[in-house]
Amino acid sequence: MDKLKKVLSGQDTEDRSGLSEVIEASSLSWGTRIKGFIACFAVGILFSLLGTLLLWMPRKGLLLFAVFYTFGNIASIGSTIFLMGPLKQLKRMFEPTRLIATILVLVCFVLTLCSAFWWDNKGLALIFCILQSLALTWYSLSFIPFARDAVKKCFTVCLA
Repeated sequence: MDKLKKVLSGQDTEDRSGLSEVIEASSLSWGTRIKGFIACFAVGILFSLLGTLLLWMPRKGLLLFAVFYTFGNIASIGSTIFLMGPLKQLKRMFEPTRLIATILVLVCFVLTLCSAFWWDNKGLALIFCILQSLALTWYSLSFIPFARDAVKKCFTVCLA
């Protein structure tokens, strides 16, 4: 468990510089990080579920769904900041292995909100929510070793 704490908090090396000691001293305790992660992730799930319930409202239901679903996904991704810290999270998001997936997720977030607020196009909002789900799935698979290769192989076998 201690090794997991060190890896997730970015302290997996034994070399301690003065700057790392300052950062460590001002950071949250492991228990507080777990509580923050759970709370932020729960808010993300709650927003996504609330968005799904609002989908069936007449008139503005689809737009509310797009907004709550997007904010729920942002909160869910943001919850991992409590485990790793903001800088390590950003570094891992923009590593070469998941750069395209990260860009697709962020573009889908922006396009979903643009279609809901500025373009006022419900059909586009729904399409971007679907693309958002697919992009988030692909992004999440990038954190599991060989998961994307397995999914690719599965689809090629199924479609051949």
